[in-house]
Amino acid sequence: MIVGTGPGGLQVSYSLRRLGIRHALISADPSPGGMFRRWPFFQRLLSWTKPYAPIPRGTRYYERYDWNSLVPDEDRYRALQPRLMDGTSYFPARAEMEMSLATFARETGIEARYGCRWESTSREADRFVLRTSDGEYRCRVAIFAIGMAEPWKPDIPGLDAVPHYADTRAADTYTDKRIFIIGKEVSAFELANGFLPWARQIVLASPRPAQLSVMTNSLVGVRARYVQPYEDHVLGGGVLLLNATIDEVLRSGSGYRVRITRSDGGGPLVFEVDDVIATTGFSTPLLDLRSLGVSTFGRNGIPALSPFFESIGAPDVYFAGTVTQGAPGLKKHGLPSSSGGVGGHRYNGRILARHVAQKYFAVDPERPKLEREGVLSFLLAEAAHAPELWLQKSYLVRVVLVDPARGILDDGILPLQHFVDSGGPDAVAVAVEANPKGENYPAIYVRNANAISEHLLPSNPLLDFETAEHRAQLTAALAPLLG
Repeated sequence: MIVGTGPGGLQVSYSLRRLGIRHALISADPSPGGMFRRWPFFQRLLSWTKPYAPIPRGTRYYERYDWNSLVPDEDRYRALQPRLMDGTSYFPARAEMEMSLATFARETGIEARYGCRWESTSREADRFVLRTSDGEYRCRVAIFAIGMAEPWKPDIPGLDAVPHYADTRAADTYTDKRIFIIGKEVSAFELANGFLPWARQIVLASPRPAQLSVMTNSLVGVRARYVQPYEDHVLGGGVLLLNATIDEVLRSGSGYRVRITRSDGGGPLVFEVDDVIATTGFSTPLLDLRSLGVSTFGRNGIPALSPFFESIGAPDVYFAGTVTQGAPGLKKHGLPSSSGGVGGHRYNGRILARHVAQKYFAVDPERPKLEREGVLSFLLAEAAHAPELWLQKSYLVRVVLVDPARGILDDGILPLQHFVDSGGPDAVAVAVEANPKGENYPAIYVRNANAISEHLLPSNPLLDFETAEHRAQLTAALAPLLG
């Protein structure tokens, strides 16, 4: 049973059907991708789709440049997103994203019951009972692709009466206004960037300094296309970025009075503004799942998950989509996964489907055989081009088994954490990683007699990992397995 027909639910449904696993798919929305009818507020996504890229469109390797299309097994369903874009930007409009999801569902034959709201969940013996607005569903495995769509605010005096990001009005209603935005993460900068042609003054405040992705050399922080407000702040152009705690928000006539205390010890400040917007994030709408043992962490109430996206406290309950960031991985160099976006979690969905098929239905996908002399070229090509490895750095790996009984087998894409923490036949896994300097390089993990060794291959300014140098170092690393 799958709840939710956003990108996460559609990807898992498609992958389960390809594996021959019967399932039901329900959603309270009337069609796929309902969240994109509302957000992002200023229309365009943060995730790119490049219509023209170094790799031909419609191939697996092209997915590295298309962060928004769902991933099929058949080439004819690949790269739907660029076909639906108007060419004015390589960031799809939210309506174009919604259209892409609906097209994928229609063309691949995904069957869903729309307008069916999940209302409660309970266990009966070895089954779950999901009560919905259309009756009860019973299932052995429950997969929730419910996103992080419930507005969340911290406990600050007066903040309960302040509009959340989700309640933002039409942009022209902020004409010539002073706007105070609580928060300095992506949604705050998205609003600030969109308000630049309208607002008289924009203030963004939160306790910690803004992080910019161009400075963290990762997707951590505010993405580059939203940094214009930051530049305006630096140049004195009418935007203020303040590191401060929000002490209180009060109504003041037709506007608001915001009391803050600077984090640098600079003391209190008071702002008289026309509008306040809380860009303080979203939480996961879990309904009664905590009563079944689902545990969460962090301010957003993200479920704590195993490497295969199963609830830590509630066996047989799985999560798909953006919530899969609850499986943190190894977080090498402190960097999280990219599971919060479609480009990353679409691959998590495929892994989840494979895991469910193996664990509950004894359906084991085919593992293609590799010739010994082709292993090095295969691994280096994956490091150079595989979208799963590039979009989920230090999180997903391509695994090759070296099994005396079965030969050399391609074991597909798996979580890195699972590979290094579990035993099994001798094997090698390749990941793409990035250090704090933003240098990308292949990382090789060799499992020999259930001991793991790590080998970091060189970075390359052209991102070419198929050089003679890389081949020589990989040959040495694989000597214990391939001789």
